[in-house]
Amino acid sequence: MNAAHPTQSLYACLHAAEFPAQALLRLRPELQSEPVALLDGTPPLQTVCSLNRLALLKGAAHGMTRLEAESTPGLRLAVRSIETEAAARAILLECAANFSPRIEDASHTYQGKACACVLDIAGTERLFGPAETLAQRLRAALASAGFRVSIAVSANFHTACIKAAAARGITVIPAGEEAASLARLPLSALNLGDDPSETFAIWGIRTLGELAALPEADLIARLGAQALDWRDTARGGERHTFQPIEPEFTLREFSDFETPIEQADSLLFVGARMIDCLVARAQARALSLASLTVEMALGAGRVHRRTIRPALASADRRFLLKLLQLEIAAHPPPSAVVALTLTAQAGAASKVQLGLFTPPTPEPSRLDVTIARLKAIAGEDRVGTPVLEDTHRPGAFRMEGFAVGAHGSATDAARPRMALRRMRPPVPLRVMLCDAKPATFRDGQSSYRVEAAYGPWKTSGCWWQEEGWDAEEWDVLAASGNGAPLACLLVRDCRRNQWHLEALYD
Repeated sequence: MNAAHPTQSLYACLHAAEFPAQALLRLRPELQSEPVALLDGTPPLQTVCSLNRLALLKGAAHGMTRLEAESTPGLRLAVRSIETEAAARAILLECAANFSPRIEDASHTYQGKACACVLDIAGTERLFGPAETLAQRLRAALASAGFRVSIAVSANFHTACIKAAAARGITVIPAGEEAASLARLPLSALNLGDDPSETFAIWGIRTLGELAALPEADLIARLGAQALDWRDTARGGERHTFQPIEPEFTLREFSDFETPIEQADSLLFVGARMIDCLVARAQARALSLASLTVEMALGAGRVHRRTIRPALASADRRFLLKLLQLEIAAHPPPSAVVALTLTAQAGAASKVQLGLFTPPTPEPSRLDVTIARLKAIAGEDRVGTPVLEDTHRPGAFRMEGFAVGAHGSATDAARPRMALRRMRPPVPLRVMLCDAKPATFRDGQSSYRVEAAYGPWKTSGCWWQEEGWDAEEWDVLAASGNGAPLACLLVRDCRRNQWHLEALYD
């Protein structure tokens, strides 16, 4: 190709053959070294729809019945999962989008047996180098995501699609040599259908080169105007209007199990591979995982769902796997799991500023692991960050998951404050009144003389519910028998006429 006169269009077609099998095996590394065939259809009328290379060597073939496949020695059978293929297809398009934003889906011609898409790579030479270099990098990126693809690069859209499906590895077709590169391919590469294929077979036409050599007028007279498009495609000159799609970036992995999984270790083995894929996809966009939602399908339409939210967004695979392990141990599914889905929310990668003269602080991930272990011991609602409830009830709060927030200013930190130390549970008291004010009180061990009492501050609410309250609060300065001062908060429950030591002032 002349560098001074570059072609106006350049396409790279990537073709993932046996895509149903690839979608299943990319998350099942233990099956990648075994001959595997996928069954599709309604039992017992199931047939083989996809298989890997090892299954071909065992003698398996498309269209075999389940009985024939089971009689093949050493062949591992699995059931096709449309949801797994949809998730794998989204990941494949996402990897391709890192090399070109203009992508057209070309899988419709393969009837679900393969996944193909075409990238418009015209003008990408300054980013990725020559077309062959781009194809090598694209193939390596897809291989790291678990896909085996063949790639063909051509100035003609249809030529790239046909060559990618027929060849293996990487093929770069120079401009002007499209017809020569397609000449030896069989006529079946065009997917013409039964009637045209039978007609060409009667004529003795077997290859695309023989089709390209037919005269135009006689071809149209016998097969119609559509035959001219077939001949132009065989010559590498058929025009095409590019129709790009816009794949949505979603961090989601799905795995469907052949048999229900009851052991947590087996579930984590699959989850580890899924977390690796999610982290790799997030890091490709300079992101981390801010949350991880785990959905475990239990059969009969039931779903066991848990959400993991680290204090800081993380891309540490081992750390996220440990959090998943602790979460499943604390909240195990009630029955066997038939499918596993991991959905992540992306977040900005956290940054740690190290000081020159200060010792390094512990990693934030250790805090998340410690919190997860404390929740398993103390309970989900007893560990986290206290948040005030939207109510007038004194001291009402709830626990939420711990998250790193903004710190207060230096002025607020330097301002003197009085701390109120709540007593959990409140200490019951016996109080003597004088002029309707507390005069002395006793907690069962010591007696105190009230020197000053401020109040009462009356609060009440939720009188229509059983947990309603009606209380009087007194701020009290008292002294014990040996003269030790005490500043505290006394509360009288008006409903029960009971006094409690609610808090101490520090």
